[in-house]
Amino acid sequence: MVMATRRSYTPEYKDQIARMVVEESRAIPSTAREIGVNEQTLRNWVNAYRQAHAGEEPPLTISERARLRELEKENRELKLEKEFLGKAAAFFASEYR
Repeated sequence: MVMATRRSYTPEYKDQIARMVVEESRAIPSTAREIGVNEQTLRNWVNAYRQAHAGEEPPLTISERARLRELEKENRELKLEKEFLGKAAAFFASEYR
């Protein structure tokens, strides 16, 4: 059985990578693959960075707030559609057994 060795990273490296993800709005999954770390590990680094630098983020503009509301509404609608389609698929699957 092969034991995986656990790599450790300096706090400066973690902070640098997390800052890059936040400032460049990079996707966590692809960035994690690029640097060779687990997605959840990178997500933890980014969350810690955001908590440590929470006061530095500028407030949302009016247009950004409006867009955020639009996206939240769209997200709710998509969740309802997904739920409906799941129920419809289950219904039709049970009908044709």
